[in-house]
Amino acid sequence: MNNKQSYVIEPAEPVALPVQGETARFPVNNIYCVGRNYADHVVEMGGDPNREPPFFFMKPGYALLQDGGTMEYPSHSDNVHHEVELVAALAAGGRDVSVAEAMNLVYGYAVGIDMTRRDLQGKAKNKGQPWEEGKSFRHAAPCSAIQPKEKAGDMTQGEITLSVNGKSRQAGNVNQMIWKLPEVISKLSSLFVLSPGDLIFTGTPAGVGPIARGDQLSAAIAGVGDLHIAVAG
Repeated sequence: MNNKQSYVIEPAEPVALPVQGETARFPVNNIYCVGRNYADHVVEMGGDPNREPPFFFMKPGYALLQDGGTMEYPSHSDNVHHEVELVAALAAGGRDVSVAEAMNLVYGYAVGIDMTRRDLQGKAKNKGQPWEEGKSFRHAAPCSAIQPKEKAGDMTQGEITLSVNGKSRQAGNVNQMIWKLPEVISKLSSLFVLSPGDLIFTGTPAGVGPIARGDQLSAAIAGVGDLHIAVAG
């Protein structure tokens, strides 16, 4: 008896990231992002850095771009910004996870860049509309290979940097996050049902700025790894 599931259309290929030191890959499920989670970035974006509840948005799986890849400059925008971020990769899920238990869900970490069509995001903000047009597009989430947690630790600190064409743009430390990773995971799990394979982009330090066709971007987080991408000319 053949128990293989059949489908009316061919299912999409699974999305996965490499894992440092492993031949097996990490299967990606949902991609969550935290908005304005570093005080200096909140200020540069015209916000109030007081510790207000975190807010979230999502990106599709096709937004991922792996290390060494070339990013397509997205259509309908001429003002695309880089935002370097620590990414947490979850090995387990759940709902209403406590802060004390939150780190038990984490498999490892990666270096990510939240690419943003700033002009489209700005229009959405002005109209009180969702941010998807500004945040969700092909190659909007470049991401490095994942460093397992047993090698990186709990990542309570670590220098985070991004340069464009060899010139420094962003520099900070993950210990500057307003909402720490366990708090972010706990809050997310109160709003959504988290699942194994989920990625969480945790916010960016100050220094976000535009990219141009032909640019070379390099990002790094101490203890996690590096990410290098090009922007198509």
